[in-house]
Amino acid sequence: MKSVRVLIFVSALIGALLALIDIASAQIVALGASNVEGHGVNPSEAWPAQLESMLRAKGSSAHVTNAGVSGDTTGQVLARISSAVPDGTKVVILDIGPFNDVRTGGSADIAQTNIVAIKRQLAGRGIRVVDAFGTMRSIMRQPGMLQADQVHLTAEGHRRLAMQLAGSL
Repeated sequence: MKSVRVLIFVSALIGALLALIDIASAQIVALGASNVEGHGVNPSEAWPAQLESMLRAKGSSAHVTNAGVSGDTTGQVLARISSAVPDGTKVVILDIGPFNDVRTGGSADIAQTNIVAIKRQLAGRGIRVVDAFGTMRSIMRQPGMLQADQVHLTAEGHRRLAMQLAGSL
């Protein structure tokens, strides 16, 4: 009986270690529009690049791919999931809202429907989805986090978003 308990414990321990190794080498894709791409800031200041640096500083070998395209609507993001999110991706950090849809004549309701479809499609592929839009909106409300256009994050806004996301991964 004791040997069975030891075997179960060792199996669980090995499983936990393998899960940690998997997270440490995870492929992460940042998916969205201009605030993912880093509109108006240096590419190294955009939150996906800063997030990767923060994860690496913690000992992770995770790679964060920036799949942000300025101006994309939720429908455009949905249409490019297969090309933007390669096989082997473990986590997608989704940062998109209705702004570009509404700006181009679409509706917030259709944007929400597309966001649900994006999440379903990714989940169907076994990819964990982290919705960063609410966190980004919260940061945008803080003084000094938006560029003069009042739409795009400053470098400091990107840094704060990356810090928040690093804590949730």
